[in-house]
Amino acid sequence: MNINIHISHLTPTTSKPNDMAHKLLIAILLCISMMYVPSGAVAATSDPTAVKWHPGHYYIIRGSQKNNATYLSQVYSELKATPALKGMMIRYFWNDLEKSKGVYDFSSIDKRLAELSSRGKRLVIQVQTKSFNKRQVVPNYMKTAEYEGGEFDISDYGNKVVTGRNIKLWNLQVQNRLTALFRAMGKRYNSHPYFEGISMIESAMGEPIKPLTKTQVTNFYNNKIIVQKQMRLFFPNTMTIQEVNYPRPILASFVGRLKNIGTALSSPDTFIEEKGLLFEATKYDPNQGVYNYYSEFAGTIPMVPTVMSNNYKNTKGDGTGYVPTISQILAFARDTLNANYIFWTREKHYAKVLEVLNWKGQRNAPAGGLNPKCPSAYSSCTS
Repeated sequence: MNINIHISHLTPTTSKPNDMAHKLLIAILLCISMMYVPSGAVAATSDPTAVKWHPGHYYIIRGSQKNNATYLSQVYSELKATPALKGMMIRYFWNDLEKSKGVYDFSSIDKRLAELSSRGKRLVIQVQTKSFNKRQVVPNYMKTAEYEGGEFDISDYGNKVVTGRNIKLWNLQVQNRLTALFRAMGKRYNSHPYFEGISMIESAMGEPIKPLTKTQVTNFYNNKIIVQKQMRLFFPNTMTIQEVNYPRPILASFVGRLKNIGTALSSPDTFIEEKGLLFEATKYDPNQGVYNYYSEFAGTIPMVPTVMSNNYKNTKGDGTGYVPTISQILAFARDTLNANYIFWTREKHYAKVLEVLNWKGQRNAPAGGLNPKCPSAYSSCTS
């Protein structure tokens, strides 16, 4: 229902209105306008490009349990007891959301968003286009020549055993269909005040079982940037996120383009001592690790590192470091990576995570002790 009321139609133009009557009129109009704001709309602002901004700590729940009522009940009780936890991230594979061409199933997201909204907590979604367990990631309709089968097999580096799959994003048709998914999601969720962010999985491709051409690799990363540009258009009031780790030789250009778009910089891991992520450029190797860009671009775009299960176990990916404490991981993400948000994977270490997040420094501090400042890439932020 649309109600258009113009003050000039209600206020006499031939004489100055009584101040008290004028104030009363403004109050009445404000009340009427608030009655007709859709429940899912972003808070009113003079800036239509203002971005929802609720920095702090967020859970990442187990994807296999995202529709398990018993599991979710426990998660919700932990969110309630931990003020520093602002909400949670849920990961969905592409083919979880698109059942056939242009036919989307967002019912699970809708349910979780409603449950979180009722609790004053927020939702971040990651669309997974890469698997680590041989799982198919693209919808079935893409297993055709038009899409080159849609995906390719990958392995862990150093062997030729299939361990996962990634999408053939160099294919223009694959790119178009991924863009269409984000368009549909933006239309549905951008204006929802508790839909906090939308993310794409890590930049590392994995080791292709069948070697790729240089052109395919180049187009893969170029098209990922194109998709991120479109996401900013589809989600003008919502944080868009890209996980970045490797390959180092492309990072200067890739992360620089993300900065220009206004995309949040994330990482699939927070390893305190990982050489490849911390690598500082030299005259012999100018390709610095991604962690260096956190300090370089802090304050410009959001910094949103992720803590995964292996990060709780060791400071290095190969296990040759030490077992860090939760407070050490937090300090590294907060002070070295300049985090605005931290996404904590809810693994067996979650009790220790909750303990640290309920310490005074996180429980009583704005943004759970993280940097609360609105990044300059956004025209303004709404809280």
